[in-house]
Amino acid sequence: MKPTRTAVVVGNPKPNSRTLAATIHLTRELSGHDPELVVDLATLGAELLDWSSPEVAGLVARVGHTDLVVFGSPTYKGAYTGLLKLFLDRFEAGRGLRGIAVPLMLGASPAHSLAPELTLRPVLTEIGGTVPGRGLYVVDNRFQDPAAYDGWLAATRPVVRSLLEAREGAVA
Repeated sequence: MKPTRTAVVVGNPKPNSRTLAATIHLTRELSGHDPELVVDLATLGAELLDWSSPEVAGLVARVGHTDLVVFGSPTYKGAYTGLLKLFLDRFEAGRGLRGIAVPLMLGASPAHSLAPELTLRPVLTEIGGTVPGRGLYVVDNRFQDPAAYDGWLAATRPVVRSLLEAREGAVA
């Protein structure tokens, strides 16, 4: 089986959410193609609470070995959702995530714009992810506006592409 290059993990409790659309958009912009693996945690339901679930364990393993993962969540009370926390808690500290990890959060106002940096980024690095720049925060009523991503992409896309090329070279 060919390794997964790109994935998105979405912690919105609503399936097929704006957060999912934003993570897919960001993955396309960073990698040049749609994500190969889409994990919409809302569709897993109670499986996330079952630590013996083979489905969740399989998703954790696939995400952990992916080259680029965009983790998306709405901002609830200044932090990412409990749904995403349940999933991230499954990763082994220091080496559970072996690729590039991008924290993306959507929120109702700019008041929580530091939430990706303060809450999600530290967890992604703790489980082994390489976070290539600042976490991205998008005001949710602008999630379909490419301009909401442009400044962040200008700074971060070259770093991500460079890291992906380096990973490709290391495998070849």
